[in-house]
Amino acid sequence: MKTASTSVFIDKYHPNKAGLCKVSIRITYNRIKKYYSTDLMLEVDVFEKAINSKRKTEIQKKIYNKIDSFESKALNIIKSLDSFTFNKFEELYYTNRDSTDSIALAFDKYIEELTLENRIGTAVSYQSAKNSIESFKTGLKFADIDKAKLMKYESWMLKNGKSKTTIGIYIRSLRTIYNRAKIDKSNYPFGNGNSKYSIPAGKNIKKALTLEEVSMIFSYNTEAKSKLEMAKDYWIFMYLCNGMNVKDLCLLKYKNIDGDILRYQRAKTKRSKQDEEMIVVSLKKETKIIISKWGQKAISPDSYIFPHLTNGLTSVREREIYQQLTKTINKYIKRIALDLGIKKEVTTYFARHSFATILKNSGVSVEFISEALGHGDLKTTKSYLAGFETETIHKTTDALTAFEKY
Repeated sequence: MKTASTSVFIDKYHPNKAGLCKVSIRITYNRIKKYYSTDLMLEVDVFEKAINSKRKTEIQKKIYNKIDSFESKALNIIKSLDSFTFNKFEELYYTNRDSTDSIALAFDKYIEELTLENRIGTAVSYQSAKNSIESFKTGLKFADIDKAKLMKYESWMLKNGKSKTTIGIYIRSLRTIYNRAKIDKSNYPFGNGNSKYSIPAGKNIKKALTLEEVSMIFSYNTEAKSKLEMAKDYWIFMYLCNGMNVKDLCLLKYKNIDGDILRYQRAKTKRSKQDEEMIVVSLKKETKIIISKWGQKAISPDSYIFPHLTNGLTSVREREIYQQLTKTINKYIKRIALDLGIKKEVTTYFARHSFATILKNSGVSVEFISEALGHGDLKTTKSYLAGFETETIHKTTDALTAFEKY
């Protein structure tokens, strides 16, 4: 049975500006060669002396041992495989990491996987996190990251005008990369305790409108068939459809409608939930009017309700459509809010928070709201509502000092 072979390779034909060349492990199988970075950059003569010298200096020994550790790792992976394929090899090579491996390479591997799975939005988010971390400090290894380094990164981000919400998103992405890499617990920097880093939580900024403000948007007069009217109608549709987002709105098909009920699965949770949990929406008179006004003709049950997607689009192109439609809705709904004197930066996200908060304030249980939003647990729902609980507390406890009548 044919097996793969390994060799050490230095790319002397593509040195960087400092004259350093990339060192890789070359895997050959069935005359196909692939190269896997060791994350070492060396001068050619330094590399050759470290590899070939019989009497090595201490520095040459360190370089040799480092290179040998990567080649040994590759050989051990090859030996562990019943049948060799490059995909199987790469899966083990990139996931069974030790603390000396490159964080950037681990990010690249995951971003590549996300892209292949058409999870373009998530891939872009991880690319942003990687770019930020690389801007802070190029070439970081897993072994470089500890509580002090993460605190410095947090301070650097704050000085560069980034919010704690953004910092939390990026560091949670880094934590995911750590979890995938299966780093030894002794080198794991996240968690609680004096030596561990606790990821900051962003401020719970209020993103909901009052029922009165929603009523004002419903009653706002617009020119028929204008972009302003479309933005208003789409915002209302998302609000009434359990706080639906723009992507799910675009993905809706006529087969999702059954009489006065609309059933759909959130695109965001399709992969993460084994059971196909459907969100059930009561179709109100207003939502039916919006469908008849802006929807396209139903050629078949598989026809998209709204005319934004067509069959055969790439996931990248679909994402561009979602983003552009979101920008359009946000642009005009902000204009409506400004005209109405609503002093909030109203966006599509307000439709979701407003749906949840108005139901909560009307006495609906958190359990019902959680199910309607498609949340996996009540903690997520409660975080939506947390910013508004203090207002309820203030109003309720005002009764304690309502002495005027006496």
